[in-house]
Amino acid sequence: MTVIAGRYRLLDVLAEGATGTVWRALDGASGHEVALKESRVPPRLPADEAPALHARRERGARALARVSHPSVVRVLDVVAEDGRPWVATELVRGLTLAETLEAGGPLPAREAARVGADVLAGLRAAREAGVPHRGVEPEDVLLGNDGRAVVTGFGDAPEEAAGPKESAGPKDGADPAAELRSLGRLLEAAADDRSGPLGAVIDALLGEGPEGPVTADRAERELRRVAGGGTRTPPGGTGAFGDGARKDRGGARADGDGSRAGGGAPGAAPGAADAPAPHRSAGEDDAAPAPGAPPGRKHKAPRRVPVLVAGVVGALLIAGALVYHAVRDDGPGAGPGAPGGVTSTVPAGSGATGADGVPATPRS
Repeated sequence: MTVIAGRYRLLDVLAEGATGTVWRALDGASGHEVALKESRVPPRLPADEAPALHARRERGARALARVSHPSVVRVLDVVAEDGRPWVATELVRGLTLAETLEAGGPLPAREAARVGADVLAGLRAAREAGVPHRGVEPEDVLLGNDGRAVVTGFGDAPEEAAGPKESAGPKDGADPAAELRSLGRLLEAAADDRSGPLGAVIDALLGEGPEGPVTADRAERELRRVAGGGTRTPPGGTGAFGDGARKDRGGARADGDGSRAGGGAPGAAPGAADAPAPHRSAGEDDAAPAPGAPPGRKHKAPRRVPVLVAGVVGALLIAGALVYHAVRDDGPGAGPGAPGGVTSTVPAGSGATGADGVPATPRS
């Protein structure tokens, strides 16, 4: 069993490409498994230029070792064997994006946006450390079992296989705009639907959006928003890609009385702003609510007024009835037998008559 640099025991091949072979290896010093990449020289590259290519790759690997980001593969060690650099990195258990797409087809839009946001965050961290990617491909993205999307393949410029002239320039294919375009192409291949919000982000990354070039910062924010299922940009943020025309058509307009119409509340159903205002009772306060007042406060008073009025009227009726009966009880001729059903107690004499002129019948 082959041991590299007296430390890394090669176990089996994980991946193979034009720039090298990635092995699963056992680190004899730590006892942990790692991914060990063997550098390979492109077939058409002259033999005398191979050392320069290996040196450039070694410098890139050592620069990448300074990057600490969950979406960038972590470089653990760089060793040399037979004049070639071998780069030990963390072993991310999972499948590449290319393998995932081949096995299960395109990803749902929200999942593709999440992967894209993680990849872009990793690309930005590496660029800030001076290690641009030169063109991310589906096989360069590992979808780990731990939920991470991890970018690999830094320094593996695809133009290296074409010969020294194409690979000589250190910035070939490595400018920020080209990096964003490569991410746009990756998402174009990974997403199952470009008709929704993700499609607008992809267009912006490819430089095909109506707003012109997009910054990496804004692209990442929009991808996070789509991944979270958001349909609107949070208050204070910039609008979503491609919604400028919609905002102009649906924006609120001020009427002569200061009321707002046309736009309505965010997310209101179409036509809701044009619907007639609900009928209000005459006793309801028509004044506008004070700024900051909780919605619905002005509707509480009309519900209390009928109750109070009914209470006052009821009390007045009861008081009136009591006064009425008191007056009747104390007035002339009041007493038993008076109108109202009270029986008179006056002794009935001869010829005494009742109130209706009929002789009263003496009571025993």
